[in-house]
Amino acid sequence: MTSRVLTAATVLALSAMSVQAEESGGFAKAGPAVTASPFEYARSGAKAERAKAAGSAGAKVIGGEVAAEGAWPWQVALIVGGAPVGTDSQFCGGSMVLDRWVLTAAHCIHMGQEDGSYADLWPQDVSVLVGTNKLAPGLGDLIPVEAIFRHPSYSGTQFDFDIALIRLARTPQVPFQTVEVPDAEYGDLLNKQGVTTIVTGWGLQEGAAPSPELRQAEIQVLDRELCNTAMLEARAEDAAGGFGYAAQTLGVAEQDAFAIWDELLARAPKPVSENMICSGTFEGGKTSCNGDSGGPLVVPLEGGGYIQAGIVSWGLSAASGQGCEETALFSAYTDISKFVPWLNQVIEANP
Repeated sequence: MTSRVLTAATVLALSAMSVQAEESGGFAKAGPAVTASPFEYARSGAKAERAKAAGSAGAKVIGGEVAAEGAWPWQVALIVGGAPVGTDSQFCGGSMVLDRWVLTAAHCIHMGQEDGSYADLWPQDVSVLVGTNKLAPGLGDLIPVEAIFRHPSYSGTQFDFDIALIRLARTPQVPFQTVEVPDAEYGDLLNKQGVTTIVTGWGLQEGAAPSPELRQAEIQVLDRELCNTAMLEARAEDAAGGFGYAAQTLGVAEQDAFAIWDELLARAPKPVSENMICSGTFEGGKTSCNGDSGGPLVVPLEGGGYIQAGIVSWGLSAASGQGCEETALFSAYTDISKFVPWLNQVIEANP
């Protein structure tokens, strides 16, 4: 992870560049600019079409391995309501935190409308598959949704406050376990560079192929500021050519262009906010991907067991637009410990 700074002189030397965003939800080139809808991606058939194009591409969550049967018994899959269970209808993950409560990402259940506004999915739009590590008809328990609760500060145009709760219509009728989440004090201890984390999900693998088997990858918490530096540099490189072209076309003096560019960089918001955990590897190649959104990032405890520190939120898409950036150093996860009061408030108000 470099600390190179993209200077104004470099900007003016670059040609115009284009920026692409991954449309399958939660993953965008050079960081999260606008959130797409994983639900619409699955419902529209686009996920199935991409799977056909991927063919028999390699299997690796990216850089991971197939989870053992019965492992991660709190993991659930969000399925398009009324659709048969399978990789084509699965659009996000989640975790059982109480017998009838599922924790997931807000961007999984909040989507753009034709008029440009955003709205939550209706409960009937979603079913939750519990108690299986394989996406196949007849496995696990497919449960209707009673209600959906999105954090009120989440907006469809960004990833901050990316957390939501789903209340199931009934308790699962198959074996499962709930997973604990940390309070703010314990969460601060977990969100330290070097802490081992494990991400699980049915998201796209290498080559943009979907996985019917639950996969896992061991990664580690990375320093937030290092992640922000890398992300801001990547975004600056994407923006640099267009800025240089605009400055030259408008006849802005070089010295003024330098000053404007420096001001833009200074005002750019940090992609990885205080509400997020940055986790990955320094060598890259292990990360969450499309379809993993909403799933758990857990930390193994010294005495055995696990605690869920994060929720899969966003990462980088591949430059080709097919799947995720397979060499990415990290992805971003909602820091659950920041939201425990809200979680308790929602659950207590809806017994």
